[in-house]
Amino acid sequence: MPSPLARTPAAPTLLQPREDPAVADRIARSATAAGSKLRTENFPDWLEGRRRAHRFSVDRIPFAELDGWSFEDTTGNLVHRSGRFFSVEGLRVTTGQGPHREWHQPIIKQPEVGVLGILVKEFDGVLHFLMQAKMEPGNRNLLQLSPTVQATRSNYTKVHRGADVKYIEYFTQPGRGRVLADVLQSEHGSWFFRKSNRNMLVEAVGDVPVHDDFCWLTLGQIGELLHRDNVVNMDARTVLACAPFPAEETGALHTDVELLSWFTAERSRHDVHAERVPLADVPGWKRGEATIEHEAGRYFDVVAVAVQAGSREVTGWTQPLFEPRGVGVTAFLTRRIGGVPHVLVHARVEGGFLDTVELGPTVQYTPGNYAHLFGADRPPFLDLVLGADPARIRYEAVHSEEGGRFLNAESRYLLVEADEEQAPLDPPAGYRWATPGQLTTLVRHGHYLNVQARTLLACLNATAVHGR
Repeated sequence: MPSPLARTPAAPTLLQPREDPAVADRIARSATAAGSKLRTENFPDWLEGRRRAHRFSVDRIPFAELDGWSFEDTTGNLVHRSGRFFSVEGLRVTTGQGPHREWHQPIIKQPEVGVLGILVKEFDGVLHFLMQAKMEPGNRNLLQLSPTVQATRSNYTKVHRGADVKYIEYFTQPGRGRVLADVLQSEHGSWFFRKSNRNMLVEAVGDVPVHDDFCWLTLGQIGELLHRDNVVNMDARTVLACAPFPAEETGALHTDVELLSWFTAERSRHDVHAERVPLADVPGWKRGEATIEHEAGRYFDVVAVAVQAGSREVTGWTQPLFEPRGVGVTAFLTRRIGGVPHVLVHARVEGGFLDTVELGPTVQYTPGNYAHLFGADRPPFLDLVLGADPARIRYEAVHSEEGGRFLNAESRYLLVEADEEQAPLDPPAGYRWATPGQLTTLVRHGHYLNVQARTLLACLNATAVHGR
């Protein structure tokens, strides 16, 4: 299993958070431990029991049946009457380079910062993580394992006049616990405009009451569950990626200084301009009674749903969702370089990023969107991943993307072993080899790794990937 990188004396201050090494050791111990509260083999029955305990339903509806939502007369933007939650607007993106230098699309504008928080507590000498069986309307199987708290500011300030968000006080009231990680991270830059969430791990002080839809699991148990399709949701994966693992790697192809300098150069060389425009003025997209879709039938649709969820703070509502056309493919190519595991990262431009680029996986595409392209017009490394020999696949699982805003958004996440011919040590511009440990350190700072890269990092660090 890849392990984090030992820092070199030349590493910059940014890459050396001063933290208690005992915390990292406790995190690592949890990543190899069985649980003392709920056995992993009993987890499916527990989750199914929570599914049976509540009534869940999600039905597609025409836009005219949305309650509280409407298209503005002046802009065509899809907005809520409260002025809160989020809006669907238009976006125009121009870049200085690449095959696609300008495009228009719908985008979700949600300016408020949400809290994604996992409560941690030690039992029998091992850290356990308090996870929630949470219904999200966009998940294909509805109920998945989420953080202890997964709430927008509108949720936990009760704009919706719903029930209290359980355990929110541990993450908003100082002194309720010991903060182990706290960092602002981006959400999907292709579908959100400059959206960030606060990713937190907090160790509880004193007794913690456990409500019916919550359970304690070790990081090792969560790592096992990350092998299973559509069990651990996106919000849990991004928080777990921020966990402070220990630094034990002995070398890397590029020093931390070199990696950070390369990334800074990538941010500097990309000239990206993203501006919000009226949804009604977005070319190439058409609005019907129940969908907003691209004229070529690619990318995603904007749809509307009516939701019933007995376990949520509000038990019934309607809302828009983005529904992608097809299952995504998201992969790191991997190599052992000098005996040390490395992954090939991509400095990726997405229109909704706060900065020009973030580090993403080697491949992050929905193949159907590129089926009409051939040869050099195809995205780099996509065909290599699609045609990978099963013997070279070191990890594979289907995971849902953000189920609160996206409908049936799934990606096939992979780690694929490559060789020098397939993925050379000197890769194309925009790509760089890095160790999982270097990424583990970078992710403790905001807006370095995108949400898809954080999912794969969580799979690596939570012992979800074992050497073969």
